Amino acid sequence: MKNLAQRGFVPILVVIAITVIAGAATLVIKSQKAPSIPVATPSATPTATPSATPTATPSATPKPTSTPAPQPVVNNTPSGPGYSRQTVSADGQNYTVDIIAADLNSTKVIVDTASDSDCSNNCPTLPLADYVTRNGAYAGINGSFFCPAEYPSCTGKTGSFDTLLMNKSKHYFNSDNNVYSNVPAAIFSPGSARFVGQSLQWGRDTGVDAVIANYPLLVSGGNINFTEVANEPKFGQKGPRNFIAAKGNIVYIGVVRNATMGESAKVLHALGMGEALNLDEGGSTALWFGGYKSGPGRNIPNAVLFVRR
Repeated sequence: MKNLAQRGFVPILVVIAITVIAGAATLVIKSQKAPSIPVATPSATPTATPSATPTATPSATPKPTSTPAPQPVVNNTPSGPGYSRQTVSADGQNYTVDIIAADLNSTKVIVDTASDSDCSNNCPTLPLADYVTRNGAYAGINGSFFCPAEYPSCTGKTGSFDTLLMNKSKHYFNSDNNVYSNVPAAIFSPGSARFVGQSLQWGRDTGVDAVIANYPLLVSGGNINFTEVANEPKFGQKGPRNFIAAKGNIVYIGVVRNATMGESAKVLHALGMGEALNLDEGGSTALWFGGYKSGPGRNIPNAVLFVRR
């Protein structure tokens, strides 16, 4: 019995051993196989969709702000001796005035003429600078109305003037011309000036320094003495208006720019002039103080000059 039992148990052990060996072999075989590594399939890289570049909207170019022109400084007080250009307000408007002032106690007013005596046609004329130079004057202005050669109406009387005048040589021009004896005149003496409404109010005194007649009389006795009238249409046009004026012992010559004749009278009144007489103007305009301040215009038959006493 014992041997039988032993023989029955041995086969069982053999089976168990075989089973163990077989399992171990299976494990060895499996361990020798390369592991299968799954290959990752990359997902498609998304293409970046660029955002739309915004179009720059240019800002409006700012319009330059215009700098307002500086307002002129109004000065209705005439300058002291010498030359000045000033803005004068009259009747609500501003006017530019070139003005030369002189004291009659230290300055002598003279009138020089291109001709030595009366002349009725083809009369000589000179530029203002020549009158200034040959007299050693420091200031001057064109004188009385005359007949320029370029005017058709002046044929037969070119260069002539018809109004009363006493030149530096004490010669009276047009002394016998009674047609213009009602024209105003300005008379200058040492330290004083006199203005008369009509030339006939003045004799032929040669004791004075100068006499010049012209028209119109703009200011008289400190009051406006002129307004435009229909029979003098040129007086109503804008242009340079030349003058000789006085206040006390101070004499003035100058140009009111871009004014009618009536406006010129208002400007000189605003400046406080006691007396003021209009001179030739337009194309004849010429004002001198160390050089031309206005002009030169056309050549002229006479000129008003300031010389030192």
